[in-house]
Amino acid sequence: MSLQAALPRLILASASSARTALMAGAGLVFEAIPAAIDEAEVKAASRDQGGSAEETALLLAQMKAQRVARRAPDDLVIGCDQLLVCGDRWFDKPAGREEARAQLQALRGQTHTLVTAVLCQRGDRHIWHHIARPRMVMRDFSDAFLDAYLAREGDALLGCVGAYRLEGLGVQLFDDVQGEHAAVLGLPLLPLLGFLRQHGVLTP
Repeated sequence: MSLQAALPRLILASASSARTALMAGAGLVFEAIPAAIDEAEVKAASRDQGGSAEETALLLAQMKAQRVARRAPDDLVIGCDQLLVCGDRWFDKPAGREEARAQLQALRGQTHTLVTAVLCQRGDRHIWHHIARPRMVMRDFSDAFLDAYLAREGDALLGCVGAYRLEGLGVQLFDDVQGEHAAVLGLPLLPLLGFLRQHGVLTP
């Protein structure tokens, strides 16, 4: 017996391997189709207009979902985005290893929030969204640890906001993590599964 309805088809509008792994691990049948969005430009414009981190993450998630939904109007498209907020700073994926080092030095000993939005779109209709806010307490690690960490992780860090992968060696950067593990990785999975059950996609 299948736990998922044949229709609507699910599409994940993301190139994230972590999000793909989370959905596949939960037993969902879906297709991943990345949506090309100039995230840096959208973030800068939103912030200049006074948009909050929550509004900006949701806007980006919707833009990704809308772009894919135009090509697949009958499918249920899932868009996601995540912003790292520490104080009044928003952090992006580092452009290189030196920027990764600078980000980790700025976050060291601080508490930050991962504002993580997920949104479902069908055709031109935005039908559901959720925003999670995992709270991350980064420990005051030594420079020796930082050097070894950067050497071990290498360019893998460049695809991660904040320059860490909690599912790997990056867990050693933290004293405390509050929130759903899947949301830390970029997808609030439990709320999404709840919506899919209510929407008739998954067996309740």
